[in-house]
Amino acid sequence: MLHQHRIRELLRESDDPSHLQVPARYDVTAARRRFADLTGALEQRFGPSVTSGGVQDASLYGYVSIPESAGEPGRPRWVLMSNFGPFVTAGQGTDWGTPDCERGLDTGFVTWLDELCAEIGCIFVPVGLLLEPYDGPTRLEDDDWEGEDEEGEEGEDVSLPPAWWDRYFQFM
Repeated sequence: MLHQHRIRELLRESDDPSHLQVPARYDVTAARRRFADLTGALEQRFGPSVTSGGVQDASLYGYVSIPESAGEPGRPRWVLMSNFGPFVTAGQGTDWGTPDCERGLDTGFVTWLDELCAEIGCIFVPVGLLLEPYDGPTRLEDDDWEGEDEEGEEGEDVSLPPAWWDRYFQFM
């Protein structure tokens, strides 16, 4: 796996405030091929119950869902591919991009996915790194991104600040 410092550099290098959903020189044919390769490898590893789909109006290209029988009980796995990078991330549960969504991912799966990403021309990015505060040039203020509110200590809604997740794996 790439060192986290290098992944952060790549996140910053891929950021372009003029292109929110896809990079300037977006190659849709290559993106389709990479996503098909990613989906095919996950289907081969986990069986025909794996499902996948594309996403519109997002910096996210698509998702692959793996049934809970292949992971921790009650927590199905998911793998997401961004239009940028192309970055790939993974987690478990029903909430993508939450602090505990990597819990239960075994190192064998993460190592396999990282190797697969390198093979198909992608970059695996751990969710924990994507949840770091966003400090890139694109304007991702509270009213411009589709984050969810969480409850503060006294029950009031507290808006979460933008994270790298919001730049590369979110609806725009």
